[in-house]
Amino acid sequence: MKKISLLVVLITTLLFQFCSHTKKLQEPPPEIVKLTYETDIKPIIATKCAPCHIPPQGRKETYITYAAVTKDIDDIIRRIKLNPGERGFMPQRNPKLSDSTIQVFDKWKADGLLEK
Repeated sequence: MKKISLLVVLITTLLFQFCSHTKKLQEPPPEIVKLTYETDIKPIIATKCAPCHIPPQGRKETYITYAAVTKDIDDIIRRIKLNPGERGFMPQRNPKLSDSTIQVFDKWKADGLLEK
């Protein structure tokens, strides 16, 4: 009888060892925010690519629409990654965009070029 009670106590102890009320509740994974043209890209183009790519003053490819930017996204990314003095560098006659701004374009493309 003593062996059975000892066995029951041992098994109960082992079972309750894995049932703790102090364990953290599982938090859902953080929502991954995807970048969009309207929220993230359009404001950068408006401030960093004007007046050259924004009509009526611009004489270059116009980047005021989602379709125009997505059509040329590979070339845009390639050119903003160049260094001043390299052929094709953008924004021409202006300082190079910050790495964080360039990463916005990269992430937007990786996120699927969402419009809104």
